Amino acid sequence: MRSDNKKWFPLNIGRKNQEASNGCSCGKPSGSCGGHTQEVKKDGFEQVFDVKMDRRSAFKQLAASLAIGAGAVSTSCSMFSGEDSKEKAQIDWEEQFKGNYKLMTDEEKQATVDRLVRSYQLRTGKTINMSAKNAEEDVLFGYAFNISKCQGYMDCVSACVEENNQDRNSQMQYIRIHEMKDGKGFNFNEADDNYYHEVPAEGHFYMGTQCFHCDNPPCVNVCPVQATWREDDGLVVVDYDWCVGCRYCMAACPYDGRRFNWSKPEVPEEEINKNQHYLGNRLRKKGVMEKCTFCVQRSRAGKNPACVEACPTGARIFGNLLDPNSTIRWVLENKKVFRLKEDLGTEPKFWYFMD
Repeated sequence: MRSDNKKWFPLNIGRKNQEASNGCSCGKPSGSCGGHTQEVKKDGFEQVFDVKMDRRSAFKQLAASLAIGAGAVSTSCSMFSGEDSKEKAQIDWEEQFKGNYKLMTDEEKQATVDRLVRSYQLRTGKTINMSAKNAEEDVLFGYAFNISKCQGYMDCVSACVEENNQDRNSQMQYIRIHEMKDGKGFNFNEADDNYYHEVPAEGHFYMGTQCFHCDNPPCVNVCPVQATWREDDGLVVVDYDWCVGCRYCMAACPYDGRRFNWSKPEVPEEEINKNQHYLGNRLRKKGVMEKCTFCVQRSRAGKNPACVEACPTGARIFGNLLDPNSTIRWVLENKKVFRLKEDLGTEPKFWYFMD
């Protein structure tokens, strides 16, 4: 029996147009500051970056970009200096106007990953490894959970938090372990998800939930900006930079699999997992949706998700559903399995069974 069943983490626009002869707004002579955009009036049009456009189009572009450009690009006059400032400004600019990752070519995916890696290096002086690895052919990931073996230790939860760079301040967790009373069935309304006693508790059993990576995910259908989608290997992913934080997906998920970060995730530098994937455990910004990705940074590298590896009782099984020799295929073919809320037609790739 264990009493140290949890590893706890700490709780808790615009600017007036200037004639070409005027100086920069930062006080430097015109042309001497590489961090500001100069707009030049020509024949009744605003010319921005040598692209001729009417005043309305110019204002729309500047209103959207100068708030960022003044904050990101003009930092070359303050926070950064020299060549690093120009590179940082260029990276910020290109990242701001990149497209949806889902629609990028492989070359564009690698380019945005390279920018993020370089940006992190410029900010911190440290290096991360980020992957843009796509789904492989003939791979469809699936998951099985042995209710008979889970003892409620929550090693899986701690491993998931650490692996996926989850916010330490809000105690965000992608995985839930539900403690339920024997004989009560799967009644989540009466389950205890925050138990503080020695486990396993007599007269109880334990059941984990997380994102189930549905084949027909309702969260994807409701996203107004296509920031979430299903990949060919079955993983349901999120482009954090495209997400607008509307939380429609959170409301649509019948399995409580989505999380919204109300503040920028804070992870101590020494605890950051620097082996990342663009669609997985890279550092997120404030106000976007997060979720389990079956540890895409691990699964697409041929490894088990962190929760599977950390489970001390072997209750968690992960693998390729298309591989007839995989352990998960054996479970599905030889055990009596079931899925939650199958009547909804979501086709989750997460099965439960008992010995």
